[in-house]
Amino acid sequence: MPTRVKRRSRKAGLPPGALIHVGDKLAETTKITLLDYDESRSQEHDIRTVSECRPYKDRLSVTWIHIDGLHDTHVLEELGDIFGLHALTLEDILNTDQRPKMEDFGEYIYIVLKTFDHSGDQRNEIIPEQISIVIGSGLVISFQEKETDLFKPIRDRIKAGKGRLRKSGADYLAYTLIDAIVDHYFGILELLGEKIELLEESLVRNPSMGTLQAIQHLKREMLFLRKSVWPLRETINSIERSESPLIHETTGIYLKDIYDHTIQVIDTIETFRDMLSSMLDIYLSSISNRLNEVMKVLTIIATIFMPLTFLAGVYGMNFKYMPELEWPWGYFMIWGIMIAIAISMIFFFRKRKWL
Repeated sequence: MPTRVKRRSRKAGLPPGALIHVGDKLAETTKITLLDYDESRSQEHDIRTVSECRPYKDRLSVTWIHIDGLHDTHVLEELGDIFGLHALTLEDILNTDQRPKMEDFGEYIYIVLKTFDHSGDQRNEIIPEQISIVIGSGLVISFQEKETDLFKPIRDRIKAGKGRLRKSGADYLAYTLIDAIVDHYFGILELLGEKIELLEESLVRNPSMGTLQAIQHLKREMLFLRKSVWPLRETINSIERSESPLIHETTGIYLKDIYDHTIQVIDTIETFRDMLSSMLDIYLSSISNRLNEVMKVLTIIATIFMPLTFLAGVYGMNFKYMPELEWPWGYFMIWGIMIAIAISMIFFFRKRKWL
């Protein structure tokens, strides 16, 4: 099970703004992709050196720079020098244990979001990933820990010239990125919902220790999801209500839609958490009932054998003078009495519906 605890001890004693990558290295190399577009055209470039991004500063078109891989601090430092990113912003980008938030630095807005990956070798784990977005004047810079297809549909829409993207500014592009992240939550929740349904069926049919472990695992996943998604509501609300000139009023309407989706995600997570808590109670009750059934059977067996043991004990005593010892039918009489007692008790238990 991969750890979700980010080691911050490496930053102990360092001054604010020190560029230290906190988190796992999820990409071998840092990849930079630049997409520049306006209403009439779009151009995509694979950037080899950060200095190639300098000509795209302060252009009339919209420029989207996407970075995959955060372990190379020199790339982020050079990018910050070109586009005037504050040292604390770069520090937060490298610290992949940030909670979702929005910070307005005047010339740009910095947004931190969380996304999750449910693919890969470890099918039972939700792997978190931090995405940082910088919104400037005609500029969007997005930072991702590893290369995925999360934003591929957006690139395809820009290249195809479909929808509002090519006609809108950088704030609308940032909205589409946030919308893609929030929509991805619904796919994760669908997978978790299917797991919970299968777990419910297993809980009803045959609860076992594996069922308990699965419930605890899903509860842990839901707790982590809630921690990562709950602050997103406040973040989206802050962007929507921001008075920054970088966010236009027309884009604020679309941000309200993301806010509604965020509420739905949070409500679904809370519902799943309540279901898992109930399932844990059902599991404990089922195990207790199963134990009670076993104890009831053992108690009935012991009760049946108590008088039989008494008779066997009486006639097993080594006294020389016992009236029935010399009787030829004594052995068969004792067997008959014992069998009669056992049958009578069984009928009595069945009549009382104890069996």
